[in-house]
Amino acid sequence: MTDLAVRELPLFPLPDVVLFPQEVLPLHIFEPRYRMMLRTAMSEDRRFGVVRWDPQTKRMAEVGCCAEILHCQVQDDDRSNIVTMGQQRFRVLDIVRDTPFRVGMVSWIEDTVSESHEELETLTSTVTRALRDVVDLTGKLIGKPSSLPADLPDLPRELSFWIGAHLGGPVADHQQALLEITDTGERLRQEYELLDQTRRQLAARTVLKDTFSNLGDDDSEA
Repeated sequence: MTDLAVRELPLFPLPDVVLFPQEVLPLHIFEPRYRMMLRTAMSEDRRFGVVRWDPQTKRMAEVGCCAEILHCQVQDDDRSNIVTMGQQRFRVLDIVRDTPFRVGMVSWIEDTVSESHEELETLTSTVTRALRDVVDLTGKLIGKPSSLPADLPDLPRELSFWIGAHLGGPVADHQQALLEITDTGERLRQEYELLDQTRRQLAARTVLKDTFSNLGDDDSEA
C-alpha cells in the first residue's frame, strides 16, 4: 500500500459489519459489481475498504477499515470466497465514483494517546480483568468453562481493537463508535464501561442461578 496520506480506495459497504484492524473477515463475493471490485483489487494491491452500511438509515459510515485479501478462491461461476484481514482505518473524504463499484477518496486514521505510559498500562490491566470476569461468569452461567484466547493482545491499542471486534449481540452501533475513536485510552474506557455493565448483569444472574440451585437441593433433601 502506498504511504500517501490520501488515496483512492474501492469501497465495500456491508450491512452492520464493522471491521477492526488485525481482525479476519471471510467474505463471499457474488454480486457482479463486487466481482469487478475484487478483480481490480487483486490486480493492484489486494486491498479494499470495508464500511458499515446502516440498514435503518440507509447510509454508509464515514469511517471504515481497509481489508487486505489474504486468500481468494474463485469458483466456476465466477463467485469467490475470500479471506481478508483488517489493516488501517480510514475516513471517507469523498465518493469519486459509484459505478461499476463505489470508490472513495480516503485519508488514513491513526490513534493518539493522551495518557502517560503508566496510566495506559493500568487502564489496560483494568480492562483485561473486566474482560476475564465476563468470560468466567459467562462460562459459569452456561455450565461450560470459557477462556480467553492465548494470543489475546496485551498492547493497549491492539487490545482495544480486539475487544471492539468481539462484542456480543447486535452491537454494530457500539462497534462503529469504537472504531471511530482516535484516542486509545478513551476507547478502552468506553469498553470498560460496557464490560463492567455486562459483568454486573452476569454476576446478578449467577447469584440467582446459585440461589435457585440451592433451593432445589433443599427440596430434594426434604
